[in-house]
Order: sequence, then C-alpha cells, then structure tokens
Amino acid sequence: MLRSILLYLSQAGWARNIITGWSVSRRAAARFIAGEKLDDAIKVVNTLNRIGINATLDHLGEHTSTLEKSRQATEEIIATLRRIDQEKVRSNVSIKLTQIGLALDETVCEENLDAILHAAVELGNFVRIDMEDSHWVPATISLFSSMQGRFGGEHVGLVIQSYLYRSLEDVQKLLQTGSRIRICKGAYDEPEQVAFPKKQDVDENFDRIVKELFSGSVLHGTPPISENGKIPPIPAIATHDEHRINHAIQFAEEAKLPKRALEFQMLHGIRRDLQEGLAERGYPVRVYVPFGTEWYPFYIRRLAERPANLWFFISNFFKKGSK
Repeated sequence: MLRSILLYLSQAGWARNIITGWSVSRRAAARFIAGEKLDDAIKVVNTLNRIGINATLDHLGEHTSTLEKSRQATEEIIATLRRIDQEKVRSNVSIKLTQIGLALDETVCEENLDAILHAAVELGNFVRIDMEDSHWVPATISLFSSMQGRFGGEHVGLVIQSYLYRSLEDVQKLLQTGSRIRICKGAYDEPEQVAFPKKQDVDENFDRIVKELFSGSVLHGTPPISENGKIPPIPAIATHDEHRINHAIQFAEEAKLPKRALEFQMLHGIRRDLQEGLAERGYPVRVYVPFGTEWYPFYIRRLAERPANLWFFISNFFKKGSK
C-alpha cells in the first residue's frame, strides 16, 4: 500500500509542487542525486573511479512536454558524452526515451536517439536505454532493436524489469542478437495483469533472467567489460539485494563466466560498502549517477523501493524542519 501511494505521488503534479518546495526534500534527495549540474556529477564519477568503480551518468528527465524540450534534452545528453570524453572518466550514459520525445512523436524520438548514438559511436562510448512503465515497453524495445541494428550492440543497451510477466521472453529474444541487458526489479506501479504482485515472484523471475543472461553471454563468447570501463558486458545485474547478488555469483561460477564478463550495478548513495566489496573481489561495478533539476520522480521512486529510504527522509524532515 505504501509503495503504491509513493509511486502515485511520483507522477502527481500537485505533490511535486509541494514537496520540491521543501528545502528538506532537496537536502534528503542529495543522498541519491549527485547535484544539479554536470560538474557535480563529474566530481562524483571521479571519486568512484579512484576506488575502482565505473559509472553511468543520467541527466534526469522524463515525459518532456514539448518537442523543443526533447531536442534540448538530446543536446544535453550529447554534451554529457562529450564531457565524459574530455574528462577521461570511466562512465557511459543512461537515458529515458520519454525524455527525448517518445510520448510526443515517435519519429522525433528516433531522430533524437539517432543523434545521441552517433555521438556515442564517435566518442567510443555506450548508451543504456532505461525502461519506463509497461505502457512504453513495446515501443522502447522496438526502437532499441532498430538502433542496435544500425549502430551495433557495443554502443547501445537496454534495461529489462523482472516484475513484468513478459520480461523473460523479451530477454530470450533480445539475447539472440547478443543485446547488452541490465536487469533490475522495476520501480513503477503496475497492475496485476502485467506484473507480479508478490516480491517473491519478482525475485524468482529476476534469478531466472540472470541465468538466461549468463547463458546468452556464453553463447556470444563472454565479451568482457572494455578496458576503459565504458562498454559493459552482456549481463548487468542491477540490485542491492544481497541474496540476488549471491545467487548471481553462484550462477556465474556454474556457467564458468569470467568475472569481467558481468557487472553489478547499484545506485549512487546506496550501499557503498557492497559496491566496494564486490569491486575488491574483482567484479566490475557500475554506479548509476543521476544529476539535474528534474530529480523529483526519481527520488520518490527511491523512497518507494526501500522503507529505509523513506525513514531517512522522515528523520531529516523532523530533524531540520521543512523550511
């Protein structure tokens, strides 16, 4: 119930207007958001790189309201790719298709995505297309497949969410072409008609998909993470759930998958101890580093994922007040 309420609030304009007006909200969100500017995010990436952890930069934004804003977002993503190249940091980028116009005009979205991927190829980098709520899954997979055919699998990857019934079949189809896939549990409020309502079922499907990803990697020659940390291997395991991580390590050992042929992905501000521990064991680790002014939906979804995140916000609220 609490999760559903928070996910509703993440999309509610009235709630956004109220909560973003509280300075305590911005302070609490700073735990998960690198800052409002690209300079802030680059500093975080440099800190991560110094301890052997890679990054993916995400200039926050989704459901842009005009085509002009979608083109502006596209330019900002390309600027992020160029800044990564200039700073020589170990990072790629993540994007949402509704940020670059999917909800407005699919043709314009495709043009914007094409421009982003042209820049990624030019700079030898990689773009991960985030998966949004279930409504956008068919169009997202279609655009991803088209771009993978156009630019190659080393420059574009996709996110799949284990709470959707369709995801295992989607992964099996995508792996036929060696698609680079990030598996996560999912962070949207979905009806029982399309998503598993019980956590146990989501976890079990997550583990099944991880096994498929490892088998797919073996089938395609277990490509490792690139030496510069930008191009990921085929499987990217995105979770802070230690049970899922331990299962993944066990599956990888059984499949004889080299450590550098998979990577674990986590969020900035959550479980640095776990991130560093996996890196010390020789596993590639990538931290998702969001930045920008459009932090509200991302932040509320983080509160919905774990009660500890919500209590962190509440304790800050009562400790420092809402002024």
